[in-house]
Amino acid sequence: MKKQQSRIWTKDFTMIVIANLFIFLAFQMSIPTLPLYVREIGASERFIGLVVGIFTFSALLVRPKAGQWIDSKGRAPVFLIGLIILTLSTYSLAVSFTILILLVVRVVQGVGWGLSNTASGTVASDLVPRDRRGEGLGYFGLSGNIALAIGPALGLFLVDYISFQWLFVICGILTMFALLLALTVKYPKLEVHSDDDEKYEVAPPRFDFVEKKALPASTLLLFITLAFGGIATFLPAFTFERGFESHYIQIYFVIYAFALLITRLFAGQLYDRKGLTIVFVPGAVSIIIAMILLAQLWNPAMLFTAAVLYGLGFGSIQPALQAWAVNSAPNNRRGMANATYFSAFDLGVGCGAILFGFVAEVFPYSMIYYLSAASVTVALILFIIMRSRNKQSA
Repeated sequence: MKKQQSRIWTKDFTMIVIANLFIFLAFQMSIPTLPLYVREIGASERFIGLVVGIFTFSALLVRPKAGQWIDSKGRAPVFLIGLIILTLSTYSLAVSFTILILLVVRVVQGVGWGLSNTASGTVASDLVPRDRRGEGLGYFGLSGNIALAIGPALGLFLVDYISFQWLFVICGILTMFALLLALTVKYPKLEVHSDDDEKYEVAPPRFDFVEKKALPASTLLLFITLAFGGIATFLPAFTFERGFESHYIQIYFVIYAFALLITRLFAGQLYDRKGLTIVFVPGAVSIIIAMILLAQLWNPAMLFTAAVLYGLGFGSIQPALQAWAVNSAPNNRRGMANATYFSAFDLGVGCGAILFGFVAEVFPYSMIYYLSAASVTVALILFIIMRSRNKQSA
């Protein structure tokens, strides 16, 4: 009986993982190509950051409500409605011929992303045993890593042969496949209060925007994902400015993704067995070194080394922080815990994209990555402070 309870790879978990693969594949194909599309329709660097940032802020605004609905209405309605919105808005990118239409579509797309992404993470955390949650969420994250290994390079490859409109249609087809798979999942029932859970009122607080117990992990994630916003949005342009051939940035994303994938195979288990410190500290240091290498970027070897270090660092930290956020919350607040966690992810990426868009207009691109290194250093300092306070209160 215990073996059955500790099983991770059930049919429903497998379907969620594959659906997540299709969602992230469409997402990753659009990340490096949307800035190119913004330029094609005649917009400036500032609008590149805005197109990326407005998506993440839209998702950020809807996540708290998504968390409430997931905990009160159930996982399935939020996930499926989110996927429907995401699919329709992704198709709509194909007819976004002006910057105004593109911004409106990206707002709607962010709503779909916020609903579906929050729900899928909650479903995945429900479907794996608590004592293997770090490992299970690490495997769940593998689907996103595989998409990252394929998506950016595939998107950049396709736009050399097909129009942006056809690329967005393909992305819409991928999200539709995810929706069809999601319809086959048997979703866990809503959690009820247990004796060990914190007692919340039947009616949620009036201003129920976050799960407080998930805030420490989410705060650390916010500072770390600022760097992600700078890489995803401006690294292609930076490498072109440094005179690198276009295929080098494709190789960067592939190396980064495989480093993430390798890390996912052991980092979650390491967190489950040894705790957060042994995962977080080396991961943060690895990201800081990667950002410094990108800031200097004298040759392709530095680019590829940064890809390995950033992949290993982020791949270690991200599932561990998510597991910490979810495990810290009561069972009946997992949806809000995931909403808080992913809101921090969105806020970091969105602020990074918009902030670094203005930085890029005034300073060299290298300044983006020095600032990113500083942001991750702040996260490392905050983590050390949190750990020391926990030891003092123990």
